[in-house]
Amino acid sequence: MTLCSDLCLHSRSPAERMDPSLGTLEKPGDKDGKAEGARSPERGPAPWQALPVLSERQSGDVELVLAYAAPVLDQRQTSRLLKEVAAVHPLPAQPHLKRVRPSRDASCPHTLEILLCLAGPAAGARSLAELLPQPAVDPCGLGPPFLVPVPARPPLTRRQFEKARAHWPTSFHEDRQVARALAGCLFSAQERAAMQGYMEQAVWAAQQAASRGLRAMGAVVVDPAAGRVLATGHDCSSAASPLLHATMVCIDLVAQGQGRGAYNLRRHPACSFALATAPQAARAGSVRKLDADVDTGMDGLPYVCTGYDLYITREPCTMCAMALVHSRVQRVFYGAPSPDGALGTCFRVHARPDLNHRFQVFHGVLEAQCRQLDPCA
Repeated sequence: MTLCSDLCLHSRSPAERMDPSLGTLEKPGDKDGKAEGARSPERGPAPWQALPVLSERQSGDVELVLAYAAPVLDQRQTSRLLKEVAAVHPLPAQPHLKRVRPSRDASCPHTLEILLCLAGPAAGARSLAELLPQPAVDPCGLGPPFLVPVPARPPLTRRQFEKARAHWPTSFHEDRQVARALAGCLFSAQERAAMQGYMEQAVWAAQQAASRGLRAMGAVVVDPAAGRVLATGHDCSSAASPLLHATMVCIDLVAQGQGRGAYNLRRHPACSFALATAPQAARAGSVRKLDADVDTGMDGLPYVCTGYDLYITREPCTMCAMALVHSRVQRVFYGAPSPDGALGTCFRVHARPDLNHRFQVFHGVLEAQCRQLDPCA
């Protein structure tokens, strides 16, 4: 009973804003925890872009490997050569590579070139007899082989596709959601207005931290299905409590709203949470565990941040990024990058294939305002 009483006391003033001229608390959102932007979509959003932070594979350059190709001197042999070469040298790891391309040199007598096989580490001059075992392949109609760089992996974005096909014709299956996100077209005007409102609340929390001599970093956790702010927090770290970064504070506040949590944050009135008042079904996420109940606790509540979004003024560090993995967050929106950031700057923890949970990350929401909070960061 004492725990429940303490929770109710701590959650009675969620995310209130200090008015320095009056010495009173002015709330950045309405009384049920919705951010101002969430309930006022008609307000014109400030100029900013929410751009995705993709995985290393999606954002990296095109990796090239050497392969052997040969000119097709007799086009009438193309179909036969294609079947015979593919049977002898299948490319299971490179299904994106097309076997035949038009010649790029208009002065050449041949008009087509065929991909024979990958070259391997000991690439060098080879003859058709060395590359194509007979009688499995009849080299009639082929010219001398040559080396050519080809993309080692399928392109995942249009930028990669354009670079890849400059070397060799490549198939490309575009992820439309990624394409829309990169173009800044993923979110509607109403969603952008809500996102701006949530980040404004995080900015306000950062300002409260700065007024108390703490690092100016703020964050909020949002239930996107209900449009409800569940926790508002800021950096509370000190020499005595070095782990209380804004992300860690918000995760713990969400847990406190579920009757859990570990930290006593009463000394920080801007750090608040909303009680989880009713059991909710587990939200669909990318949790990959054998335990079917991992998304929910015995009380039916979501496992910490399952299905929730975090809005934070600065890119989280590695510790906080791993805490977000373990809390099963759904999406993270950060305003400005950090020198030690683990969601795009130094690492991309959210997209690591060896972790059992991955989440989406977007950067740039109110970036200018977030940078001004802590310009030395």
